[in-house]
Amino acid sequence: MLVFGQQIEDVVQLTWNDVNVTEELVTIRLGSIDIALTDPLDGPGRQLATRPGFDMTAAHPCSPWVFRGYSPGHHIHPATLRNRLSDIFSTRAARLGTLHEQAKLAPVAVIAEALGYSPATIERHAAASAATYARYVAAAREQRNSAS
Repeated sequence: MLVFGQQIEDVVQLTWNDVNVTEELVTIRLGSIDIALTDPLDGPGRQLATRPGFDMTAAHPCSPWVFRGYSPGHHIHPATLRNRLSDIFSTRAARLGTLHEQAKLAPVAVIAEALGYSPATIERHAAASAATYARYVAAAREQRNSAS
């Protein structure tokens, strides 16, 4: 949520088919591509893989959910996760802020594909953050030309 601007409803639906943990690398698939998580972002994924929670009960012997819920075979409820996090930060504000920052880093289509958003959604965030990629490219060219 904080790193990739995902909605809680999507985060709780992550399965171990979406996350791959090896000794060398942790990857997560949010859109259509796998995103490598480097240190320190790989730590929570590694921790969940080794100690997923609720694994000592008969209710969750082989659960596919990354974030297991209280009920057997179900992921944690989005409202439960949102309430747990509300003491630390506003999940909505954090997600929107992340999307504003992500929209500054690459073309809209690339961000949208990587994060599983529609290009129109990421374009709105890019415009709201006053950092459309075209402006970024123009500013980079201008900076490069002034340095020459």
